[in-house]
Amino acid sequence: MGKLQSKLKHSTYKYRPDGIIEERIQTKAFQEYSPAHVDTVSVVAALNSDLCVSGGKDKTVVAYNWRAGNVVKRFKGHEREITKIACVRKSDQFFSASRDKMVMMWDLEGSSQPRQQFSGHTMVVTGLAVSPDSSQLCTGSRDNSLLLWDVGTGQCAERVSVSRNLVTHLCWVPREPYILQTSEDKTIRLWDSRGLQVAHVFPIKQHIQTYCEVSEDGRRCISCSSGFGGEGCEATLWDLRQTRNRICEYKGHFQTVASCVFLPRALALMPVIATSSHDCKVKIWNQDTGACLSTLSLDGSGPLTSLAVADTTSSLCASFSRGIHLLRVDHSQGLELREVAAF
Repeated sequence: MGKLQSKLKHSTYKYRPDGIIEERIQTKAFQEYSPAHVDTVSVVAALNSDLCVSGGKDKTVVAYNWRAGNVVKRFKGHEREITKIACVRKSDQFFSASRDKMVMMWDLEGSSQPRQQFSGHTMVVTGLAVSPDSSQLCTGSRDNSLLLWDVGTGQCAERVSVSRNLVTHLCWVPREPYILQTSEDKTIRLWDSRGLQVAHVFPIKQHIQTYCEVSEDGRRCISCSSGFGGEGCEATLWDLRQTRNRICEYKGHFQTVASCVFLPRALALMPVIATSSHDCKVKIWNQDTGACLSTLSLDGSGPLTSLAVADTTSSLCASFSRGIHLLRVDHSQGLELREVAAF
């Protein structure tokens, strides 16, 4: 796959301690590789330190070497748009969910055909979470249900349904039997996988909760909200320990926040998170104070659909119109976020 040199105008905003916003127009050349997909990219996830896995409206799952800028493998089997991807830690295996109601398990080193299939939902699958030991898979759907699967046999072990619980995202708490879930009913639920029962419900928010992520130490989680015109459009930090209270909110986006991630602790002197939004912007926030440290505007990208940490300084951002963006934090200018490649 070839690569093209390209110049694209986009804006970076730097937030100074005195509250003044500095705007710098970026015209630096970056690498524009051959696209991984031919249509909107719905989701991207990091498989390892070199590879990412993505899916979108073209119904194809793509393993891509983001360092080299080339497609490693394409996986076809779904009949409709890919909605979610979940990777197995320290493995070449991953799962994909689709609007075709199916979940498939793939092996990068194996056949281009799915290794296992999971069929049980009656509507689009909108949540995927793999247990820390990779033995169980939890799936959620717009059919209001969560299903717990035995990965080895492909059999459904538990099924539960909650009225109006239109699942938007799932993630497994590291080293714990708990699963965090966001929903269109504006609720964030913590499930105990032992019997698949609700262990805790966080205080209800004002807007649809679109995404959630748990910190590596399992102590905190973040969720993000839908919204428009700056109403809603925030991310929220929660305490997963005994109090399970809201700790901080991050407000500054003007449209739905589609994804939120904890950034590596080595990235800055303080803990930081990142958010991506339908307003074409990616923001870095001080996790403790809620201050916005940097904003990157990916002009022309359309709504940003997914965000994933690639390594200690790099992130991957999927978009509606321009594929996948490789972003990097420039320490020479503080925590300036810039785009270095697109594919």
